[in-house]
Amino acid sequence: MKIRNFDHFAATRMRPEVKEAMESFFIDEYGNPQSIHTLGDEPREALGKARNQSAELLNAALNEVIFTGSGSESNNLAIKGTAFARMDKGKHMIVSKIEHFSVLNAIKSLSRLGFEFSEIAVDKYGSVDPGDVKNALRKDTILVSITHASNEIGTIQDIKEISKIVHENSAAYMHVDANTSCGFIETDVKDMGADMLSASPHRFYGPKGTGLFYLKKGIRIMPLIDGGIQEFGRRAGTENIPAIAGVGVACELAKKELKDRTAHLLPIQKAIKDGVLGSLDEVYLNGHPEHRLPNNLNFVVKYIEGESMLMWLNNNGIMTASGSACTSKILKSSHVLNAIGVDPALAQGSLLISLGEDNTLEDAEYFVKELPPIVKKLRQMSPLYNANS
Repeated sequence: MKIRNFDHFAATRMRPEVKEAMESFFIDEYGNPQSIHTLGDEPREALGKARNQSAELLNAALNEVIFTGSGSESNNLAIKGTAFARMDKGKHMIVSKIEHFSVLNAIKSLSRLGFEFSEIAVDKYGSVDPGDVKNALRKDTILVSITHASNEIGTIQDIKEISKIVHENSAAYMHVDANTSCGFIETDVKDMGADMLSASPHRFYGPKGTGLFYLKKGIRIMPLIDGGIQEFGRRAGTENIPAIAGVGVACELAKKELKDRTAHLLPIQKAIKDGVLGSLDEVYLNGHPEHRLPNNLNFVVKYIEGESMLMWLNNNGIMTASGSACTSKILKSSHVLNAIGVDPALAQGSLLISLGEDNTLEDAEYFVKELPPIVKKLRQMSPLYNANS
């Protein structure tokens, strides 16, 4: 049976170019880039090259790019690093209600140390009102962290306007969680007005176990890992050169292919959206209808559970999700869907589709053909559906 992957937010297949860039650093060029002898030459050159490739994707300076172990680590570095470095300035932070758990849980862990945080509500599409951010700012606000685009519902935020408001009305830093958006839409840190930004290369055809962190020159944070001088003293530990070399190539490909990726994904996204909504009753699209990522769709299907749909779709060779990969095993409704006003019972029937370069229009047609009979079968087994039909 052919496998059709519609769960690219969980992971993407590494591009061959990425794998090729990594290979020599596992065995042949195994040296430490911090070594001043010959064995450190090639790894040190690879580190510099990858930093340059990553900086070009983000429109950042070389010394503003830090390599981490994951997008979650980058988010934690932004939040906790700011908290510990600026606690003399204040202990208040602002986030939205639909942030990833690596943001929300980092903030909540700080509350045990006396920090406070405000959660900004979103509208029914998952959009943050920049005016609400302005109203939440306080004299002791040290950080505002807003996702560039939701990893569940795909809604893209007006980061440029939010950053402008933050910088004009406070001394707070602006952190952007671009772990879902980077590699598929523009993530120009200067245009955004970001002080910090997080990105996950494994979501745009790079290796797992890596993260990107942009730190604007002059922004002060405290490292979370103490040790050596690596990554400008912001992230100690011997650099993972094979992975970092791969990250660089993934960033270079993303910059070169950004428009082509959108052109490829949008027709597939539209075919699935139109096909699902046109063939099934009581199915609803979550997220903004227009201002959304080109590779995301999130539906809720009334009367059935998302987990059941996933199992039946999996049996037909269709790989999907029912929420973030970080929360997919938690049997409760998504905090993102709750925040946009989806009834908790209805939210149990969520279906998250994330597209990638290997998806085709034929895949979309197959999905649209296979989903309705599965929904019909599951509804026939649903007491709630039978009671209302």
